[in-house]
Amino acid sequence: MIFLDFFKALGQLGDARFRRVLFLGIGLTFALLFGAYAVVLWLVNIFAPDVVTLPFVGEVHWVDDLLSWGSVLLMIVLSVFLMVPVASAFTSMFLDDVADAVEERHFPALPVADRVSFVVALQDTLNFLGLLVVANILALILYLIFLPVGPLIFWGLNGFLLGREYFQLVAMRRIGRQGAKAMFRANLPQIWLAGALMAMPLSIPFVNLLVPILGAATFTHLFHRLHSKNPAANWV
Repeated sequence: MIFLDFFKALGQLGDARFRRVLFLGIGLTFALLFGAYAVVLWLVNIFAPDVVTLPFVGEVHWVDDLLSWGSVLLMIVLSVFLMVPVASAFTSMFLDDVADAVEERHFPALPVADRVSFVVALQDTLNFLGLLVVANILALILYLIFLPVGPLIFWGLNGFLLGREYFQLVAMRRIGRQGAKAMFRANLPQIWLAGALMAMPLSIPFVNLLVPILGAATFTHLFHRLHSKNPAANWV
């Protein structure tokens, strides 16, 4: 059923509102990557010597250029990790727009949802971003200890965190903050799996540009599917 939610989201990529959010999200991603790339180049220019003298070779003048070109590859690698906080930042900025577009097409009988205020969403996202960064820093120890299963740890950890964030922000629009938390706890395995499936393509450069918008749409479908199974539940 999760895959059905995803394919419904994928089928709406032609929606004009989806395209707008997609282009804004790609712009946000490139801005973040460019900023990180600029920092790396700045560090290279500070610490890399202009000339290195090698035994039997003599003076080498292109070390800093080599490191600069190597930083491009480094940015592609870093994008795997940077896309997780980008996907988090995406929630506060664009999730309401994506969820509204999904509901207008697939659930037209629903009343207008309560939009989460930008200040509240931004506060939640900053708190979540701090948790995300700390959790991944601590998880680096596990990545190094259990190197062969490092990707599974990465996907499992970030799948849980992203699943919780996306699902609760979507659910809050319809059943409030406490209801969203209760519904998350009641459906944790399915939401965690959906988050892990979202975290996996975040690890693939360039493909990961599409993930935040598809994730927001998929979790909107997931929420309504779960809620329709027990609409009279008192999610408190």
